Amino acid sequence: MAEYVVEFGKDGRPVEPDGRLDAAAFHRNHAPIWAVLQKFLIGKSGDALEAGSGTGQHVVHFARHTPDIIWWPSDYNEAHLKSIDAWLKHSGLPNIRSPLRIDLSDPAWCDQMHDGSGPGKLLAVFCANVIHIAPWRVAEGLLAGAARYLRPDGRLFLYGPFKRDGKHTALSNAVFDTSLRERDAEWGVRDISDVERLADGVGLVLIETVEMPANNLILVFGRR
Repeated sequence: MAEYVVEFGKDGRPVEPDGRLDAAAFHRNHAPIWAVLQKFLIGKSGDALEAGSGTGQHVVHFARHTPDIIWWPSDYNEAHLKSIDAWLKHSGLPNIRSPLRIDLSDPAWCDQMHDGSGPGKLLAVFCANVIHIAPWRVAEGLLAGAARYLRPDGRLFLYGPFKRDGKHTALSNAVFDTSLRERDAEWGVRDISDVERLADGVGLVLIETVEMPANNLILVFGRR
């Protein structure tokens, strides 16, 4: 089951005086996620962006293991942006840039992607637990932006729960999907085939599907 639907900072977990938020999911999933990402990232250099960074803990973990990659965290929620910035400063890592405020429903993402103050063509885009707790237009904007900004050898890593051929992969995901749709009719666990069709329409292709703990997957997309 996907790990969160409650806004970080409003989930009952402690908030540090500097604004750092802590996600329980990070402590459970960062190691298996990194095990997948490192196969592509280790030994490479360039810019990488995390779309929907939440607390900011994942991007710090990734940056610590990839000193030759410049990481650009992002989010749309102001409390999350404050937490990301606080984690950045707490880490002391030189290869993390200030968080970008990105509206993923807009395929252009943000002005910094165009005005020279943001990253160049991206080696990687990582996005975890976003498209099932957002309207479908967020998935559309995420994939359209990734297709626009990834360099030719770049990859999009999409982590979360997914259906296969219209069916849930676990009872817990089915229950979770029902709860999401009851909360907001535009939310819900997405089907891999729908995401793949969306990717195909913007020039991305599904390269790999990786089984993850807790009935999650990582979908890996590349440029066609």
